[in-house]
Amino acid sequence: MTIAIYPGSFDPITNGHLDIATRAARVFEKLIIGVFETPNKPILFSSQERVELIRKAVAGLPNVEVESFGGLTVNFARKVKAQAMVRGLRMSADFEREFDMAMMTKKLYPELEFVCLMSRMEYQFLSSSLLKEAASLGGDIDDLVPKHVADALKQKFQAKT
Repeated sequence: MTIAIYPGSFDPITNGHLDIATRAARVFEKLIIGVFETPNKPILFSSQERVELIRKAVAGLPNVEVESFGGLTVNFARKVKAQAMVRGLRMSADFEREFDMAMMTKKLYPELEFVCLMSRMEYQFLSSSLLKEAASLGGDIDDLVPKHVADALKQKFQAKT
């Protein structure tokens, strides 16, 4: 069985992330979305909240699982016996960052293939950081995330006011 991981902080998951996950699920027999527990950036949703939001979003994809992990991504890949790591590319700046990550990954886990999928045009600008900023200021983000994620964002920001 060909297993791929799709790691990230997913704080929160966006329609862009879901597009990459859906397309990767068609390529690999099993896709494990790895939710990084402690990213080196401020997070809005806890690890468990992010896992639950993603599980609900991918409920219709039978070959997709969601797990949280800590530490090196390559160690997570080894643990789940992944042969590939999936990443989404939005723009040229993403390419440079992902290229560096791919080279380090190859050094740490030579057997793991690095697969990049290009984001669809409508998601080229979309990032969780921009999404959270827009949502915190009352922007309409309903077409950028699944409904349950939009509701969760609204609840988070209402609780902070």
